Amino acid sequence: MELEDLKELIELLKDTDITELQVEKDGTKVKIKREKMLTSLDMPGHKPAMHMEKAAASEADEETQRLVTVTSPIVGTFFRSPTPETNPFIEIGARVAKGQVLCIVEAMKLMNEIESEIDGVVMKILVDNGQPVEYGEPLFLLEPV
Repeated sequence: MELEDLKELIELLKDTDITELQVEKDGTKVKIKREKMLTSLDMPGHKPAMHMEKAAASEADEETQRLVTVTSPIVGTFFRSPTPETNPFIEIGARVAKGQVLCIVEAMKLMNEIESEIDGVVMKILVDNGQPVEYGEPLFLLEPV
């Protein structure tokens, strides 16, 4: 099964309610599983003041609007450096250029370099080294320069 076949399958599943799919082609088995992510947790007995909630949401919206989210184009394993012995490609606060490698996502023994699509500054790294990532999962937040 080719990488393009995987990308096509992932794209087809993106807008459906299907959470798990297993396909076998040419002796290769692929299992794609999408888990629901919790967006917020309600604490019983604790409700913050409404005006504080709105102010925090407004600040978060402004920050999010100016930042560019770099997402994973494939399902795989996230790596911050090319090998365990080398330094990470980038750190928080680093200035990156368009086309610069930010990380690697390994899928089926293929190392896929994820490049920056803009000139910017790394504001947040959202994934831990060695962590599995899903298609479309946010990896980094960049501030355009």
